[in-house]
Amino acid sequence: MKKFVALFTASFQELRQVRTVTVMAMFAAIAVVLGMFSVEIGPYIRIGFSSIPNGLVSYLFGPVAGSLFAGTLDIIKYVIKPSGAFFPPMTLVTMLAGLIYGCMYYKKSITLPRVLAAKFLVMLICNVILNTLCLSMLYGKGFFVLLPARALKNLIMWPVDSLVFYTVAKALERIGVFRFLHFSRGQQI
Repeated sequence: MKKFVALFTASFQELRQVRTVTVMAMFAAIAVVLGMFSVEIGPYIRIGFSSIPNGLVSYLFGPVAGSLFAGTLDIIKYVIKPSGAFFPPMTLVTMLAGLIYGCMYYKKSITLPRVLAAKFLVMLICNVILNTLCLSMLYGKGFFVLLPARALKNLIMWPVDSLVFYTVAKALERIGVFRFLHFSRGQQI
């Protein structure tokens, strides 16, 4: 339990650094641009790549920073490019995804099994169950009517999203981006 509390405390302390906020702002800009290239398949299914910056922020700065980043970014993306109605519980689900990523990635090495596990948890809990529940409440459609298509989409996208995130994270790690971002504070990743 102490490790879990220490994880959240360290992540909260990350938010006190100007460099952290600056890096998060740059990743937010990247996420907004990536969000412009998402593909919507009907009103209930959207395929996009803006989860990559969310995962990277959670990896670099932990569950508290990742959760706040995901929630803030969700609101910013809606203001810039509204799609459908704004529904605050969906923002909370997005924040939960950032929290899960932060708990799975922060101060840990990026491995393919870890990425697959984190993506699976987020896709199952947040995307399939909670977001489907939110869409059901928002649009008045039956939960079990929406569930099969959303579950199938997430099952198909799970290895794809995992490989994309793993490849990007490893490439950034290999070229020294993560080391550079933490260098001034003397942290080692």
